[in-house]
Amino acid sequence: MQREQLADFLRRRRAAIRPAEVGVSAGARRRIAGLRREEVAMLAGMSVDYVVRLEQGRSSQPSAQLLGALARALRLSEDERDHLFHLAGHRPPPADGAARLARAGLVRMLDLLGGTPALVLSDLGEILAQNRAAILLTGDHTGFSGDRRHVVFRWFTDPAARAVCPPEEREHHARQLVADLRAAAGRRSGDPAVAGLVDRLRAASADFRRLWEEHEVAVRRADRKTFLHPRVGRLLMDCETLVTPDQGQQLLVLTPADAETRERLELLRVLGVEEFPTFR
Repeated sequence: MQREQLADFLRRRRAAIRPAEVGVSAGARRRIAGLRREEVAMLAGMSVDYVVRLEQGRSSQPSAQLLGALARALRLSEDERDHLFHLAGHRPPPADGAARLARAGLVRMLDLLGGTPALVLSDLGEILAQNRAAILLTGDHTGFSGDRRHVVFRWFTDPAARAVCPPEEREHHARQLVADLRAAAGRRSGDPAVAGLVDRLRAASADFRRLWEEHEVAVRRADRKTFLHPRVGRLLMDCETLVTPDQGQQLLVLTPADAETRERLELLRVLGVEEFPTFR
């Protein structure tokens, strides 16, 4: 771990980010052009004290998960992210596969969408990044590990993951998840990461086995979905999925489908983050 170089890199990247780029209000009394340490801590989901120690070269070695959060908070490019990992003494995430991070360009799009809930997912359904509006709607789902990183795995193995989807929509949503995974498995034929995930799902869930054997294939692009939020009630959302050219990552944008949902989303933004629904 190169503590002094890591500290210098983090300080300089923090200074290079303008608050508006990450949805932070600059305020009238701001004395610096870049982000404050507490703002980086908020965006990365860590303590201000730890950010201070990192920037002063006094920290213990950060974990790969923490580095990923910092890379998202500082809007690092892929090259900058890899450099961050090297300075911290870790091997950078591979360009493909389960460990990768959201592309910097897609994370910037999350910022630009502002109050519209949006997420970046891998082609295997891992939520790699969310904007604040999406966290208000669904909770923060970027910290899972193992198979629970995958939305489809949580859906079929954790009853809480299905709790905020109305019972009458659950079969449709389950079919969508399986058909999308089938499409990814076809594109990534021979990939052990995909084959292993499918095998573990088949072993864990009879419902998944039933739907997998039907061999339905469909890449998710557009849909309408109802969320049962514990604080503001039913939210009817239109879901639009934009896919990167290599089909490796997706930008999912959620917009209110009716006036009542729009009003409830506004209320949710006022209430802020106090408790999250269990939607996965």
